Amino acid sequence: MKIGIIGAGAMGTLFGYHLAGTSEVTMLDANAQTLAAVEQKGLALNDEQPRRVGIARGPKDLYDSHMLFLFVKAVDTLHALRPFAGELDPVTPIVSFQNGVGNEDAIRTALGGAAPVILGITTESAVTTAPGRVHTSGRGSTIVGSSSPATSRMVVELLGRSGLQAAVAYDIRPHLWGKLVANCAINALSAILDCEAGEILKDPNAAHLGEALAEEAAAVAARMKISLPFVNPWQYVAEVISVGADARSSMAFDLASGHPSEIDHINGAIVAFGRRAGVPTPYNDAMVRLVKAREALSPRA
Repeated sequence: MKIGIIGAGAMGTLFGYHLAGTSEVTMLDANAQTLAAVEQKGLALNDEQPRRVGIARGPKDLYDSHMLFLFVKAVDTLHALRPFAGELDPVTPIVSFQNGVGNEDAIRTALGGAAPVILGITTESAVTTAPGRVHTSGRGSTIVGSSSPATSRMVVELLGRSGLQAAVAYDIRPHLWGKLVANCAINALSAILDCEAGEILKDPNAAHLGEALAEEAAAVAARMKISLPFVNPWQYVAEVISVGADARSSMAFDLASGHPSEIDHINGAIVAFGRRAGVPTPYNDAMVRLVKAREALSPRA
């Protein structure tokens, strides 16, 4: 099977490494230096032997993909997929494990409303040690779902053959919102504090803020009648943090590099949904304003 991967960051590298064990993987990334390193040395996970993958010189090299995995930031989805409009086989699944909400709409805007979109969440965690090189300290799991159970099962079987643990959820929305609750409590907070995720649990002030952010997000979900896959939001967030305690959030790298952050798709989404549902979200609103202020005041912005 020909697998296209857009985005060669930590998660793209992690999934690309596993998928390359059973499939023909070709990677596309906006960073030419990253692609050059991957072309020369392959993809590597921890101390395992590197695996060779193909390098796409442009979107057209992925047009014949049997499945396309999307590992770009939510803010980059439209830009990344627009060159594929009208070029992919109409039955080629687009698989997104991206942060935030609204990714399905962005994918369909880029490719058309009939595009087969597979959404999912994963607790796999990886830290980039060099281009095409990642370190992971534990094994996570992935849940996928779509309007086509058969296509979802195909993705799960592919991931399973590659050594990843995966399952189908026939209603993916509660899981997407569960991930959103965790992202709301972790990503922006660790970026503003410029710390690893695990530090949030160690400091009482940071933990208090994280819990307040999670509780607000869960309250919005409850008002929208979304049954979250957990009872205690903060306990769930703490479990997520423990899996990737030594990882820095992608938003921290965004603020450091001057790349637009996903704040509007994460905490900003909670603020927007909360406004519509009549649920106050002062903590998430404050986090949005803090991150946007950092972006505006950054010398690289």
